[in-house]
Amino acid sequence: MQDLVGLLLLITAAIALVWLGIRARRLRNRVLKWGGIFTAAALAAVAWAFLVLASAGNIKQHGRSAPIPEVQIAGTPDQILRGQAIVDSFCAACHSKYGPLTGGMDIGKDLTAPVGSFIASNLTPAGALSDWSDGEIFRAIRNGIDAKGNWLTIMSYTNAGKLSDADTHAVIAYIRSRPPAGSMTAQPPDHLNLLGLAMLGAGLLPAGNPVFTGHLSAPPKGPTASYGEYILSYQDCRACHGANLAGGVPGQIAPIGPNLQVVRDWNKDDFIHTMRTGLDPTGRPLSELMPWRALGTMDDEELIAVFEYLQARNFAVTAELGHRP
Repeated sequence: MQDLVGLLLLITAAIALVWLGIRARRLRNRVLKWGGIFTAAALAAVAWAFLVLASAGNIKQHGRSAPIPEVQIAGTPDQILRGQAIVDSFCAACHSKYGPLTGGMDIGKDLTAPVGSFIASNLTPAGALSDWSDGEIFRAIRNGIDAKGNWLTIMSYTNAGKLSDADTHAVIAYIRSRPPAGSMTAQPPDHLNLLGLAMLGAGLLPAGNPVFTGHLSAPPKGPTASYGEYILSYQDCRACHGANLAGGVPGQIAPIGPNLQVVRDWNKDDFIHTMRTGLDPTGRPLSELMPWRALGTMDDEELIAVFEYLQARNFAVTAELGHRP
């Protein structure tokens, strides 16, 4: 998680620059003397400032905590079936690069800043979760903290914690039902580099969604705007398309997505076809960063629910905020 070697090298560099500045005072040539002093001092100030920010980030990344809830999953056929539907349409986008739930994708490669590596974990019994309790898996999904108390950075950035209690139980039931596959992911899977630590220390990286220990429920499943709103509460559309779904903005950590108001000009069949084929109604392909393959596994009822929510949504705020695609 922490780049201790990098921090030690940074400390060494900062001390060396101070020492060079002191040594420059012995030069007889005034230009070289004062030039060396000011150059060393400026570089040392930058190194020490970076070190302070990286150290603050290192402290911040260990400050996330949440209790482990008392959870015991029955693993009924209905739970497993529901869990599979959620995993296929949501979790699989990151956790199934080489095989179903075997992990391996480095989400860090798709972020707008090179702040580290974040490897999606193997969620089958071949991975670390085989030794976790149901409560520890629940905490990881809801609050982005692993069984050892490490901050799961990307998990805490996603909206997986917005899944209802029942749907979270279903995801755990499905994960428990899977056969072992693939290999163990390196633990912990997230690694902020020095730039990431410094940005975190400076407040330029999110500290993760707020920890939540209450209960969450979902509306009845159906092709309704209210159920579509629930789906978009946990699907990570807003990470790319903006908090108002009116388009991403420069500076966000996720790739910038377009304004989803465009869907208002489509019909249900257009929307379902786009989510299933990756081609919009004009035949233009969606970005490969868009997890349309996973989203397209939702059934017609769920896709219609999302469509109805987008149709009912008021995008007038777009013009006021200037969030144009």
